[in-house]
Amino acid sequence: MTPLLEFDRVSKWYRDTVAVGDVSFAIEPGVTGLLGHNGAGKSTAIRLAAGLARPDEGTVRIGGRDPRRSGEARALLGLVPDGDGVWSGLTARGFVEACARLRGVAQPRAAATEALATVDLTDVAERDVKGFSQGMRQRVKIAQALVHRPRVLILDEPLNGLDPQQRESVIALLHRLGAEGVATVFSSHVLGEVERVADRVLVLVNGRLVAEGSPPALRALMEERPRRIRVETDRPRPLAAALTELEGVQRVEVDASSLLVATNRPDEFALALPTLARNVAAELRAVEPTDEDLESIYAYLTERARGVRR
Repeated sequence: MTPLLEFDRVSKWYRDTVAVGDVSFAIEPGVTGLLGHNGAGKSTAIRLAAGLARPDEGTVRIGGRDPRRSGEARALLGLVPDGDGVWSGLTARGFVEACARLRGVAQPRAAATEALATVDLTDVAERDVKGFSQGMRQRVKIAQALVHRPRVLILDEPLNGLDPQQRESVIALLHRLGAEGVATVFSSHVLGEVERVADRVLVLVNGRLVAEGSPPALRALMEERPRRIRVETDRPRPLAAALTELEGVQRVEVDASSLLVATNRPDEFALALPTLARNVAAELRAVEPTDEDLESIYAYLTERARGVRR
């Protein structure tokens, strides 16, 4: 089956700066998060995917075709760019309807009405977008990207400027579109957003794709990474002394009522801890990992890509 969106060894550079370097991936229906700090290459990757930039090496395809040369490929794509991109002087309906007409939609007014309802803007459809808040303008941008019912939807930082209720609504929309067979790709530097929304994550560091998979799969890629576990106990020092003898424990930090343990064998540590605590008459009050979220994984991948080992 032809991927809806595909990068095949794609590189793009600006003078001496590599914006994207030898990146390959294939996107199927569902929600994919493009994760990276500012300057990681996310916006360049989006411009390449949308046909707004030409790769210096490699090939970008939408539905098996080059989006820079194929109108059929571009017809499959809906794009929500970063920045404003909304035409002041038009109503929300007028703007989205104009985009529908440019797309060649058969019934542009009906399509605009449907798209605005999808992003909960029906009640302000006749208002000039000039007076809209940033969050409302963001939702208008999403509506115009959906007006022709694309198979591939690419969004650059789509949750910027949304209030909590609007964010929940957009997150639910992205999940729904993914379930309906749309290949949805959104970029973000906010790690919690990606963890909540995406089925799959592509991690960019300095223009390079350093990892991909679900958040749990990314954790599984890094078994060599020491895991940090906080242990709250009434006898931290005796327990710390016992833990230092346990194979796989690399470091134990002690304070008045807890330990922070670094181990590269977390499963063995979990099995051995109750016995060691009992042997030194220590009460275990809490045991919890401190670095199992996506943020810690991204930080590790970033350091690894830069040649720095924890």
